[in-house]
Order: sequence, then C-alpha cells, then structure tokens
Amino acid sequence: MTDKVFKDQVAIVTGAGQGIGFEIARQLANQGACIVLNDLDAELAEQAAADIREADGKCIAVPGDSSDEAIINDMVQVAVDTYGQLTIAVANAGITLFGDFFEYRAEDLRRVLEVNIMGSFLLTQAAARQMRRQKGSGRILLMSSVVGHQAHQYLAAYAMTKAGLEMLAKNLVLELSPYGITINAVAPGATLTERTLQEDPEYPKVWSAITPMGRPAIREDIANAALFLLSPLSGHITGQSLVVDGGWTAVSPLPDLSNMKVKKGD
Repeated sequence: MTDKVFKDQVAIVTGAGQGIGFEIARQLANQGACIVLNDLDAELAEQAAADIREADGKCIAVPGDSSDEAIINDMVQVAVDTYGQLTIAVANAGITLFGDFFEYRAEDLRRVLEVNIMGSFLLTQAAARQMRRQKGSGRILLMSSVVGHQAHQYLAAYAMTKAGLEMLAKNLVLELSPYGITINAVAPGATLTERTLQEDPEYPKVWSAITPMGRPAIREDIANAALFLLSPLSGHITGQSLVVDGGWTAVSPLPDLSNMKVKKGD
C-alpha cells in the first residue's frame, strides 16, 4: 500500500487503547486518516491517542463503553464535528469470558452479548447512517475470531458472538451496498497482545507449537489485513470474512486447557 492511502478519511476504532485495535488505529493514522479512538479505559484511550498524535497523526479519544448507544452516538458526532465526516468504522471492541457451558452464568452471557454483538451492531448502524447522509462510500469492519469457525472449549458464548458478526457482515451487503458501503470481517487467530501475554506467559510457546506457521500472529499481522479491507484496494470485496491465523483453522489443534482456571457458576 502506498503512503497516505487513507488521506482525508475519518475512522472510528473501538477497543483501541492497546492491542490489535491500537495497531489498526496507529496504521490508519500513519497513512493519513483522522482517528476517533475509543476504549473503555479512559486512561488507556487518552494515552493511545496521545501516542498517535506524537507520531504526527490526527487522533482524538472518546472513552466509554462501546456497547452504550449514547457513547456510540458521541463517537460519530465527534468524528463529524472535529473532522467533517465519517468514512471508516472498525468495531474492534470485544470481551472474552471463558467458562464451562454447564455453569456459565447469565450475567456473563449478557455482558459478552452486549459488547460483542450489540456494540458492534449499533456502531455499524450509527456509522452507516452517517455514511448514507454523506451520500458517499464507506468502509465498515467487524472483528471476528477463528473460534467463529472452529470449536474451542470453554468459549461457547464468545464463539457464538463471533460467528454472529460474520453473518451480520454477510447479511448487511443487501442494505449497505446501494450506498457504496462495504462491510467485512477479520477473524484473527492466536495473537500476541498485552492482554494475551498477561493472561498466559506461556502463550507464545503454546501457540507456536500448534500453529502451522510456527508462531502466533502479532498485532501487525491482523492490522495489515484490516487495512487492506478498509482501503481502495478492496473496493469490490464485501460481506466476506478474512481469517488470519497462520493456518490454525486448517488443522485446529487445541492448546492444553487442563490447568486453565475456568470461571464457574456460584
């Protein structure tokens, strides 16, 4: 991709205080986009936005719960008021709550559904409405997962939401295409981020052993795929899901979960 391919574009990226979301926001800004950066953690959001600005990018933080319709509307309004339009939306925010299916608590299921499904749906809706008002094209990207394609123990709720997002992308082709808006999904496999390394120091070793390419993904691997689907190079691609997993879904061996602390019901 050439430099500044996203010049004059305006993007919302949720869950972007760190990890994959931050890398997508950073790369978009480096290539000319103006960014509205969201994270539930206000301190993380402000620091991430400051880091992008220090690298000569344009970025403003809008912290808050990405499943809250008021926060979503604020993000869209900030994009329009600050940068004049909205052309890209990346629904990256999501949560993973492992749990034994037989003991999975209703409150945990509700939260996973709220963030992963409702937040992504409402951001897509609010962004698409704004893009339609602008009478121009737009790009929407949903963040799925390989577990939306392959079974993974203790992730029934999470996997269900990720498969649902891929169906949302496919279904909305019918309603968004007449307005020049594309919608796609990226499905990352095991990825080295601050969160995964904090949760499991053995994460790189475990996933290197069971990934055909010999290593888990890094943030840049996922962001590179995301930027392709957000760029003019993918103008005729919509309703699709791009798996970025080093070949894991081709063979799908599970890590050893015998020592995992699985959340149980009361």
